[in-house]
Amino acid sequence: MSFILASGSGIRAQMLRNAGLDVDVQPARVDEAAIRDALLMEGASPRDVADTLAESKARKVAGRRPESYVLGCDQILSFKGACLEKPETEQAARDQLLQLRGQTHQLLSAAVLYSGGEPVWRHVGVARLTMRPFSDSFLDSYIARNWPGISESVGAYKLEEEGVRLFAQVQGDYFTILGLPLLELLNYLSLRGVIEG
Repeated sequence: MSFILASGSGIRAQMLRNAGLDVDVQPARVDEAAIRDALLMEGASPRDVADTLAESKARKVAGRRPESYVLGCDQILSFKGACLEKPETEQAARDQLLQLRGQTHQLLSAAVLYSGGEPVWRHVGVARLTMRPFSDSFLDSYIARNWPGISESVGAYKLEEEGVRLFAQVQGDYFTILGLPLLELLNYLSLRGVIEG
């Protein structure tokens, strides 16, 4: 049975391929901002927002490919009750990082797997990250060196790159921080016999 990633995230596809899965990437076309905004207006938790967005992506692609396993994913950065989004400008990245400096935030990485056109597995991984009180000059040089790459990430950092230098402490699974609860997914696929276990 084929395995489809309903996401354009290069790091997620790389993680799955590195784990030995043969993955077809087919990004889902969903209005993430509209879904997120509607859920937040209804008072949904960051966990529910991440889960709903992941399911929306999986469902969209699974509707066209019910014979396949389809994985939808989403990641939300939760900070003091707010959900931060990917920064669209360098100034937005600077503002986000100033907000997070010296503080602890959560990354919630949701994954929903469809098979036969129906959801068969879901998981939301949670990690807690604490930024160190870095200097303004480091912040400015960090953004200059890493823009526009960090515009692809909530919080304006990539932990797998120079963004690791922003942190004092990280609690949680590394794969969850990168945007996919990979170990939980692989365990499920192994138990189901989808992959050799």
